Amino acid sequence: MKLSLWPFLGIVASACSAQTPGTWAFDPKPDGFSPAAAFDLRSLNERVAGESGYVRVDANGDFVLGNGKPVRFWCVNTDVGREKPFVVRPLGRQTEPDLDRHARFLAKRGVNMVRAHTHMNPKPDQDPRGIDEKERDWVWRLVAAMKKQGIYTTVSPYWAVTCKIGRNWGIEGGEQDSFGLLFFDEKLQEYYKGWLRQLLAPPNPYTGVPLAKDPALAIFQLQNEDSLLFWTANSLKPEQKRKLGRKFAQWAAKKYGSLPAARQAWGGFSADGDDWQAGVLGLRNLWELTQPRQAASTRRLSDQLQFVTETMRAFNAEMVRYLREELGCKALVNPGNWTTADNLRLMDAERWSYTAGEVLAVNRYLGGVHVGPNEGWAIQNGDKFTSDSVLRDPAILAINLKQVVGRPMLVTESAWVMPNGNAAEGPFLVAAYSSLSGVDGYYWFATGDDEWTPPQSANGYNPSQKKWTFGYPDMLGQFPAAALLYRMGYVKRGDPVVREQRPLEDIWAGTVPVIAEEKGFDPNRMQGAFSPRTNVPGGVNPLAYFAGPVTVEYGGDPSKTFVHPSLKTLLNGGSKVVRSVTGELSLDYGKGLCTLDAPKAQGAVGWFAGLPQPVRLSAVTLTCQNRFASILAVSLDDKPLAESRRVLVQVGTRSRPTDWQERAVRFEAGGATFDGFEVVNYGRAPWRVESAQGALWIRNPHLTKATLLDENGMRTSSGSLTRQGGTVRVELPKNSLYLILEAGGS
Repeated sequence: MKLSLWPFLGIVASACSAQTPGTWAFDPKPDGFSPAAAFDLRSLNERVAGESGYVRVDANGDFVLGNGKPVRFWCVNTDVGREKPFVVRPLGRQTEPDLDRHARFLAKRGVNMVRAHTHMNPKPDQDPRGIDEKERDWVWRLVAAMKKQGIYTTVSPYWAVTCKIGRNWGIEGGEQDSFGLLFFDEKLQEYYKGWLRQLLAPPNPYTGVPLAKDPALAIFQLQNEDSLLFWTANSLKPEQKRKLGRKFAQWAAKKYGSLPAARQAWGGFSADGDDWQAGVLGLRNLWELTQPRQAASTRRLSDQLQFVTETMRAFNAEMVRYLREELGCKALVNPGNWTTADNLRLMDAERWSYTAGEVLAVNRYLGGVHVGPNEGWAIQNGDKFTSDSVLRDPAILAINLKQVVGRPMLVTESAWVMPNGNAAEGPFLVAAYSSLSGVDGYYWFATGDDEWTPPQSANGYNPSQKKWTFGYPDMLGQFPAAALLYRMGYVKRGDPVVREQRPLEDIWAGTVPVIAEEKGFDPNRMQGAFSPRTNVPGGVNPLAYFAGPVTVEYGGDPSKTFVHPSLKTLLNGGSKVVRSVTGELSLDYGKGLCTLDAPKAQGAVGWFAGLPQPVRLSAVTLTCQNRFASILAVSLDDKPLAESRRVLVQVGTRSRPTDWQERAVRFEAGGATFDGFEVVNYGRAPWRVESAQGALWIRNPHLTKATLLDENGMRTSSGSLTRQGGTVRVELPKNSLYLILEAGGS
């Protein structure tokens, strides 16, 4: 298989040095949080997070504040302050992290939720009844700091990857990984409950209020990235497989009246590990649940899927009970966020297991193929990669999600992962299409810096660049306008274009849904270099996610599944254009251009080189000579752009570290051939940003002046503004991310 990306990328090689023409150095000053800043989204947040009570879920499955006011969450994953008292800063300087500054910095840029992805379990050689007190102290400090800036916290206290079972823990199998065990091993569950009690019940010394009683803790995520429906389930130790098999036998005997009756119902279809005399049933390899069922295997495989899914759901339900009844914690509960071995046949089972809690989630990244000796965490010279773009390959957008009716849907980890060079499309697309579809929160991953993240080593000493970060101009720099339009509801939510109803029996039987999701890819725990595509033969075109909300109801009547009658018209396959059901969004994935045309937010993101110019919208017209750029005009006074007296113009292009060099190459990975790039020089600080080239017109009679802004929203110099009748024209900022247009006297 050969996958060619060069025609899409329009680039054969690039270098970015301090002398590179057409770029500027992004070397931001610390934010002084001056009241003179032209934008500061802190006012969108409450004075104190949770001041009116706990975040709740309304009858439509959306978030509301304690006072009933609807709320959307613009979110980040943060590690700031975790390494107290010292963290390494650029140039080797050491300084104590300032969580209060970090919180204020995030609030200014529109963030109202952070996630603490943490690990409360002790180490394998420690007492399993204890807790990692340093981790707990960090969570306590984080919640306290964020609360003061009106930012809520999601706490994720457990990750099977970092929970290693010690030989003294008294768990069958001895030393082992913990993948899958939390769902059925009573001893580990006992320890886990103890860890949660020690985290949530004592008073937080930085607020005086236990986390269990603090409404600033909005969402509690039971565990991160673990499932009995993922490949790791095949690697359970023999002792644990036997324990789970004993539970399976009890389940089967209850369903059929006895084990002999179950054996008869299965037609003698067996599994390794069957010990009928001892009351133990083996589990077939998970791979078989990903394949079309054969007649002889259907009943047993269906029962196995139902059993493991119900096992996970039962654990989730017990934990909700424990949190509510024994710890008095009223935070919303998200049971999990993981993928499956096959999203086509297993994802609905996974999601159904989450419905024991109020909130559903998934972790899903976008990047491209990346091959190198430390590809899971670092970018080094010689690495090979591709830069995927949603604008050319829409299926890879992480928020293309089937949303369960009545439940909020979150993406709790995501980003355009470096060395992807197209990250500037991210905030625009996430804000616009989350608004259209009703996705309730997207958590950018991740930051360990108080403010911006400069180009730096992935671990502090390895010659490399950091891979997992959003804190640079292409993503964090595009927050203000994107967060504002998303949180203020400037883009309409559409009516569902697909409403699927799925009986649970169809899920257990492995029947394919009418529409599925892409799997996404995690280089650390998935085999191969890329994720195979999810396809539903004869099903609904997955481009439907760009037309409007796609929902599913479990336990429903499949004859009542609804597909919007105009969907084929909205998905114009001949022209490769998808229009939203609201008429505000259009994605031309043939040309690589997305336009947003709403009364209070307009713009375009795409591959402008070679496109017909200009791009004409209802109140905005723009031209752009950059190969790739994101351009947004958003009202700052909640008025339509045609009437607004304060408009923020935000521009994103491509940035790379100083001295970054890449060259076009063809390479092999995962059994496929790719046309991509090789890192020749991973570069150094600071970021070099491609200068924007183009102009923007707004049909507005009030605007009279344009001012360039620095990275903190402070006015720096006058922009070029000319008026032609009722229209003003401004040059796109060449050495800045932001430009503000104002009426005289504003």
